[in-house]
Amino acid sequence: MTPTPRDLSTEVQQFFDDFVAAFSAFNGPRIAERYGVPYVAVNAHGTWRRFESAGETGGYFQQVVTQYHNEGCRSCRYRDLEVLALGPSGALATVTWELLREDGSVLSSWRESYTLVRGADGLLNIAASADHAR
Repeated sequence: MTPTPRDLSTEVQQFFDDFVAAFSAFNGPRIAERYGVPYVAVNAHGTWRRFESAGETGGYFQQVVTQYHNEGCRSCRYRDLEVLALGPSGALATVTWELLREDGSVLSSWRESYTLVRGADGLLNIAASADHAR
């Protein structure tokens, strides 16, 4: 059964709510559970990286969250979620991320788009992400 646009938006919102919960542990492998293999990341300068395994993706995110934590980040949140269905198999989702300090103030923010693909288990996973140019 193909999700309706409203169902898909709710599903994608729950996906990112779960992502925020995983991020709060500052555990790269736990964050990587939401990513497919292979996974492609494109930064705001257009440089891209391809990760061939869950272990590679987890290691990458461990470096990222360790750096964020060292810079004073203690949590994150997203806002301005936009969802576009890509047929029955996935979606393009765009969010604004905010890294938060202990007092809840914003440490940094950026806009990022994700290609979400439904796996054999029916769940969405990130196949690719792209940071927007600043």
